[in-house]
Amino acid sequence: MDKLILIDGNSIIYRAFFAMPPLNNSGGLHTNAVYGFTNMLLRLLQEEKPTHVMVAFDAGKVTFRHEGYEDYKGGREKTPPELSEQFPLTRELLESFGICWFELPGFEADDIIGTISRQAEEAGKEVLVVTGDKDMLQVVSDKVKVALTRKGISEVEPYGPQEIKEKYGLAPEQIIDLKGLMGDPSDNIPGVPGIGEKTALKLLHQFGSVEEVLARTDELKGKMKENLVNHAEDARLSKQLATIHREVPIDRSFEDMIFQGLKEETAAPMLRKLEFKSLIERLSFGDGPGRTEAGEGTSQEQAEIDVTMVDEAALDELVQQIPRIEVMYVESHGDNPHQAEGMGLILSTTERHYFVSFPFLLSEAAKPIKDWLSDWKIPKCGYDLHRADLVLHWLGIPFAGAEHDIQLAAYLLDPTDSNLTISGLAAKYGLPYLSSDDEVYGKGAKFKVPEPEILSRHLARKAEAMLRIIPHQKEELESNEMNQLFYELEMPLSRILADMEKQGIAVNREALADLGKEFEAQIQKLESRIYELAGVEFNLNSPKQLGEVLFDKLELPVVKKTKTGYSTDAEVLDKLAPYHEIVQFILEYRQLAKLQSTYVEGLLKEIRPDTGKVHTFYRQTVAATGRLSSQYPNLQNIPIRLEEGRKIRKVFVPSEAGWSIFAADYSQIELRVLAHISEDKGLQEAFLHDMDIHTKTAMDVFGVSHEQVDADMRRSAKAVNFGIVYGISDYGLSQNLHITRKEAAQFIEQYFQAFQGVRRYMDDIVKEAKQNGYVTTLLERRRYLPEINASNFNLRSFAERTAMNTPIQGTAADIIKLAMVLMDEALRERGLKSRMLLQVHDELVFEVPPEELETMGKLVPETMEKALALSVPLKAEVSSGANWYEAK
Repeated sequence: MDKLILIDGNSIIYRAFFAMPPLNNSGGLHTNAVYGFTNMLLRLLQEEKPTHVMVAFDAGKVTFRHEGYEDYKGGREKTPPELSEQFPLTRELLESFGICWFELPGFEADDIIGTISRQAEEAGKEVLVVTGDKDMLQVVSDKVKVALTRKGISEVEPYGPQEIKEKYGLAPEQIIDLKGLMGDPSDNIPGVPGIGEKTALKLLHQFGSVEEVLARTDELKGKMKENLVNHAEDARLSKQLATIHREVPIDRSFEDMIFQGLKEETAAPMLRKLEFKSLIERLSFGDGPGRTEAGEGTSQEQAEIDVTMVDEAALDELVQQIPRIEVMYVESHGDNPHQAEGMGLILSTTERHYFVSFPFLLSEAAKPIKDWLSDWKIPKCGYDLHRADLVLHWLGIPFAGAEHDIQLAAYLLDPTDSNLTISGLAAKYGLPYLSSDDEVYGKGAKFKVPEPEILSRHLARKAEAMLRIIPHQKEELESNEMNQLFYELEMPLSRILADMEKQGIAVNREALADLGKEFEAQIQKLESRIYELAGVEFNLNSPKQLGEVLFDKLELPVVKKTKTGYSTDAEVLDKLAPYHEIVQFILEYRQLAKLQSTYVEGLLKEIRPDTGKVHTFYRQTVAATGRLSSQYPNLQNIPIRLEEGRKIRKVFVPSEAGWSIFAADYSQIELRVLAHISEDKGLQEAFLHDMDIHTKTAMDVFGVSHEQVDADMRRSAKAVNFGIVYGISDYGLSQNLHITRKEAAQFIEQYFQAFQGVRRYMDDIVKEAKQNGYVTTLLERRRYLPEINASNFNLRSFAERTAMNTPIQGTAADIIKLAMVLMDEALRERGLKSRMLLQVHDELVFEVPPEELETMGKLVPETMEKALALSVPLKAEVSSGANWYEAK
């Protein structure tokens, strides 16, 4: 699971400044706050091992809170200039570390963190917030923990819901009530005179909230009652000021927050500028480019690199050396390989590198090079050969013969490694320092293709690293028993995916436009109905205006509030649905608006003008379970649970007249894998007798006959079946079924009583993971779990859940990949015209001519069902139609 660390930059730097003794570099820069901040940051990165990091800053002194209370933070002294000058230094340091930072005028760092932590929680990520501000405890949940700094910033004290309960006797959301009553002098929040923390806690334990305390002052006595009555508005205002706004308009994505580890080439120069020598030593950074990870030899930056610039004069030399080529690499610019700009090709022997520019490669003279690239009998080794295949294809250059892809091998050897770049792999294997692409080309708007001499040397250094990485990988693949997985499954699949992507899937642009009009008409109809029920027209996309309509005008019960008013997120609306029919219309409006923007307008932009198709890009090296991910566009996320979402599939059509779209879907593949791996007799019996697995589960869990299983029982059984596969907790199940955690825990226990083989498997796989440090799929796909023996309960629990579900999900991913390889062979052997177009989760999509429909109707399920022999049968259901919608 992704782990996101969010740091309150202002809070930590401020505390570091006053906790650390004065410190300057030789240029006179004050650096004590940056030093303290960096020390703490490095410790966090080492101990927490986050996948994502972001630091939030206050953008200025005036925020939206000043609009309602001009004296907010009015008592604070002016920031010392010795501290002020360290904020830009800290931002510069973060950029050198490859860490995202963000600020937004009108909002505080608290609000940014509150918003991102909410979004991350909704996306299923674990979040750790690091701050010195107790206010932040209000965002704590099962997925969001807050670490409060102590002793300046040298220690942190972690808080989850349980820790808040133990220390304060409160739920996280009551922290704002605590501030409402006692105030906060540091922010000039008034609170109620005479009420400190002890009294405020006593009141909250008795009444629960500021509003309830104020409503029941007649149960109180003396001066405290008098102060509460006289300062009721101060209490309400104080609570409002202390409430973190969790719907800030943030233009950062989680992708921006990805942390791929410190890169010496950028971090070391900044640390040297700050003269943090102890930190440079602690990180084992040397004196910059020239040092090797293993302390050996000289760097590639300094070593002489032999590169021949291939033109007509030098072509004969390359042609003579072509049989000795060991690695090849295509450099291109642009995220989407279907639109990438080719920059250059490097072909390398062990002694020499040959740089081929794309203008020369496209010329008639370069025919020998193109013949070599397209010869499937000549094995090629390189980095990201899948992308190379696509880039060359769109330039009209065929490519074949991929044998060893360094990126793909690195992913198999450690699917949780977030830095699979060539420079990252070079560092991993202790090779000489290799400049990153950003360092050579520049980043973002500063990107520039360098002169051929510089470009060729950079590519040659990459090739030099590849030549040295490949032997290490081959040795590891052999020792990890992954040769078959790599050479017989993943490498052939890479070529199959490229073929599917080049083929693309046709889109009926008119049908898509018509669907857009249909959605637009429905959206307008919904808008009218909502305005009619509300009795007023308002901006439906404004949470503030919607909140005023729902809670002030219609007086619906307030579920939760934000700093700027009422929350109207999906969770709130779901809870409000029983109270007023307007809510269901609002939910439908939001769903349709998203379909319109993401899938109608989004797909229209993705249709390639020269083909009339969309050409997705499948990434093999992203998901730790082995699943494929899809981009440009993502065709795996079309929301088919909604009828309107399913309609999106109508626009995907065959590319040839009279042909059909043919779809084949594995039935409950993960549960079948679980039945095989766990050897549970009850699960196996259900699949061997072709029973409905959810009905069978309901029978065994509830102890009833087949006839007694009702729709609710089956729905609950289905939730727990799939929940078990994905390592669901009692909390997760309680949310899915809208029952209490106690009831969910009891349900899970009943499941394990009924299916004891599953419980035994869960226990055994965790023990195995603790012993080996990893788990494997049936095809030896490996996932390392470094936190499986961690002392930290949360880290260990996550690793244990991952150990349980990875062999199931990973084996299911392996099976559909095997089916794709077998189907590709079958289509070729039989000389069929049918084409495999898409893989979406457990589904394969083809386009098929009419004369082959009967053949494919037998061949596809037969091939998919024999992909891997299990103790229970695999089952594939097939259908066809004039479009993808009809095929389902």
